[in-house]
Amino acid sequence: MPACLQPTAISLRRSAGALLLVIAPALSVAQTPAVRNQNGSGRPQNELTGERQTERTQREEGDAILGLADSALAGKPTPSDFAVHWQNDFVKAQRGTFVPFTLSVDVTDLRQRSALVYVRAVRALQRPSGTTRSSTRGEEAYPVDAIFPVDLPPGSAARISRGFSVEPGEYDVFVVMRERLDPAAPRTRPKVSVVKQPLSVPDFRTGELTTSSVILADRLTVLNEPVPSDRLAERPYAIGRNEIVPAVDRRFGRDEELIVVFLVYNPMVTPERQFDVRVDYHFFRKGAGGEAGNGGAAHPPVRPGERYFNRTDSQRFNPALMGAAFDPATGEPVMAGQVVPLAAFEAGDYRLDVQVTDLLSGKSISRDVFFTVGS
Repeated sequence: MPACLQPTAISLRRSAGALLLVIAPALSVAQTPAVRNQNGSGRPQNELTGERQTERTQREEGDAILGLADSALAGKPTPSDFAVHWQNDFVKAQRGTFVPFTLSVDVTDLRQRSALVYVRAVRALQRPSGTTRSSTRGEEAYPVDAIFPVDLPPGSAARISRGFSVEPGEYDVFVVMRERLDPAAPRTRPKVSVVKQPLSVPDFRTGELTTSSVILADRLTVLNEPVPSDRLAERPYAIGRNEIVPAVDRRFGRDEELIVVFLVYNPMVTPERQFDVRVDYHFFRKGAGGEAGNGGAAHPPVRPGERYFNRTDSQRFNPALMGAAFDPATGEPVMAGQVVPLAAFEAGDYRLDVQVTDLLSGKSISRDVFFTVGS
């Protein structure tokens, strides 16, 4: 996983307290021969003017985006011209914890089909309430501080996925999405939305049996080869030779499938490289008339307000099934998952209880996944 959010096509440079967007402008060759300007340049004057205008536009966009993020960080009102919904997951990274995220954007009312997205993460309660920033933007350091351009597809909705790595802990993430400036209407205010998202980032390096987020997916694709490292920022849900497309939400139709994917970390491995992990999937239906109780040994306890519904066959992960070359002791995670047709599920709210058991150490953990089946 990449160590941090990497911008694409645009990089960040701070100068004189401003955020500059560094883009190689695509300028056409002038029809007239180049003449030497007063400053000694042999480039056409119109080309120089175009570059200056591009730099000025980039500076204006950068200042505006930083100012919006500063206002949000200070608790001031910020615009919300269109809907932006945040969803994220957590997986183990080479350094810290990797946070792949997806922005679902309502682009119905946007005039431009290109935008800039700025992501800033700060430690929660980093500064006591009521204090002000003691440094300029150029001196301020954030765990995540990156910008990238996006092209928005036709239609009413767009999904944007990226990712970043941070150390475990509590964070506030600020996302600013702003239309690009329209050269044909420079006085028109670009539409913008600002999102604040609290994050409680887990630590996967404790050595204890644990899992990544349990991801509900629209689909899981097996790739011919891993995604190159320089593309992982744009495809943060690519894990090895698998790529996950996370579900838009947690509501599914009975004609769909529930696709569950997650990674198991830190199972016990013997000196002989033996390991043995079992995963069980139990479904509970929520609603009035539910029953509480232990529910017997066949499944985990039933909680108040729900009934036990069903289960799938257990999964096992050990050298006999995964091959002798697979060695979790090197840090390689066990990828587990299940595809469950929902035709037999009545409409309603459900809880999936994922039970992960390390059969060598005897340790067991569980993860809850809540979802809804519509008609």
